[in-house]
Amino acid sequence: MRPPTEPAELTELQRLLDAATAELQVRTVCEVQAGPRRLPVLALTLGNPAPDAPAAGFFGGVHGLERIGAAVVLCFLRSVLTRLRWDALLHRQLERMRLVFMPVVNPGGLVNGTRANPQGVDLMRNAPVDALERAAPLVGGQRLSRRLPWYRGPRHAPLQPESQALCAVVERELLSHDFSLAVDCHSGFGLRDRLWFPYAGTRAPVPHLAELHALCGLLDESLPQHRYVFEPQSRHYLAHGDLWDFLYRRACDAAPARTFLPLTLEMGSWLWVRKRPSQLFSAQGLFNPLADHRHARVLRRHLAWLDFTSRAACSHRAWCPQGVQREHQRALAMQRWYAA
Repeated sequence: MRPPTEPAELTELQRLLDAATAELQVRTVCEVQAGPRRLPVLALTLGNPAPDAPAAGFFGGVHGLERIGAAVVLCFLRSVLTRLRWDALLHRQLERMRLVFMPVVNPGGLVNGTRANPQGVDLMRNAPVDALERAAPLVGGQRLSRRLPWYRGPRHAPLQPESQALCAVVERELLSHDFSLAVDCHSGFGLRDRLWFPYAGTRAPVPHLAELHALCGLLDESLPQHRYVFEPQSRHYLAHGDLWDFLYRRACDAAPARTFLPLTLEMGSWLWVRKRPSQLFSAQGLFNPLADHRHARVLRRHLAWLDFTSRAACSHRAWCPQGVQREHQRALAMQRWYAA
């Protein structure tokens, strides 16, 4: 029997696991201690594991306080598992690609209601990489104290278990493929929903800028009513220790011929606060839609984006630019995002 304070996201995840068929492969990557409890960090996979098959990964709950990120990934996972019972086209898609889910990367933070893990470490500031340019004070990562937010952890210490788990899953399930996409779902920045791509630690453009601009154009054409701002994270602030910078650089160094495109969905939680100012007085309210109808609306809005991402990965050969077109896409991206 679970305690009555069990987060709804963990209850939903267990429901999905209990109802899943053998097609869903479940692996406990590690376990973390949260008070008296041992909590598993799970990776769930579906589809073709062959290296020449594309892969798409969906991650949530890296910051335990941002429960809506985990909820969005779980909503998409539920849609996929439900459609497996009747959707022949989905079965054909999974014959051609790999789907990977880590809905709750930081279960201890989720249970404790904290951004950081139970050790007080912000997992998105935990990677062993420093910003190449001046990072934002505090929010860009700090080593002063775990009592302050955005704590990176002790210098030269190993990665936190949750960070190690995320990196291990990405390396095993995404970087082993010739083409892969990742979407990490967060909340808490601004009035707009943003799709951020690396780098977080420098304003320099990434090597796969052409592919990212082509994906942005594909999104504009395929979901013309979307309200996302597609841009590099560095347009807003620089940070130390970003796990996606770390993994992206590792992917480029280890296999330059392969393509790995990590994206962060940063949901604009200030909009929810503006519509319901009383949420300012709640830590949960600063990062999550508390009204039921807004919560449902957020899940509906982003379900289309996650499904688009999986389809874009599956059909990447149809839109990834090559040759002269790749140079053209890079020039357009430089003008759009880096002209200033």
